[in-house]
Amino acid sequence: MTRSLKLQATLLGAAVALMWLAFAATVLTGGALLSLGIIPRTAIGLRGIVFAPMLHGSLAHLVANSLPFVILGWLVMARDQRHFGTVTLYSLIGSGLAAWLLGASGSVHIGASGLIFGYLGFLMLSGWFARSFLSIVISLLVTITWGSIVLGVVPGQAGISWQAHFGGFLAGILAARRFKASR
Repeated sequence: MTRSLKLQATLLGAAVALMWLAFAATVLTGGALLSLGIIPRTAIGLRGIVFAPMLHGSLAHLVANSLPFVILGWLVMARDQRHFGTVTLYSLIGSGLAAWLLGASGSVHIGASGLIFGYLGFLMLSGWFARSFLSIVISLLVTITWGSIVLGVVPGQAGISWQAHFGGFLAGILAARRFKASR
């Protein structure tokens, strides 16, 4: 168990450290790295699917994404550590493609919230699909604690990518469905 926790802490810690390093580099370059985000319906904007989760426009944005990323990411691992990579990949692609397809022309989408919403969708629905005791408990706890942020998948506040939230959440649900037989 200790080895598993060390691996989880290392993976999540490295990802968050990378986000913080990318933010420092963004500040040092005067924001130039933000152009690596998702730019809807442009060929060059597709690279943002990979880079956008590491990029944040402000310290507040980075702080707001760091803790939920660690908590929800760890819960994905607690459900079944083997699924973390796949759920992350589904969420990355789902949130990125949704932002790329549905985002406003000329906008740039950045931030890890698409991944966070992917983890949320996975965790909220994995109990339904897997029907194992642990998955149901995690689903209920996540829904009670974090369920209200699901409203972030609908258009609302300017400057917040509801498209990435929506795509990530949907991708997380698809990942939960994929692993329905895993207990």
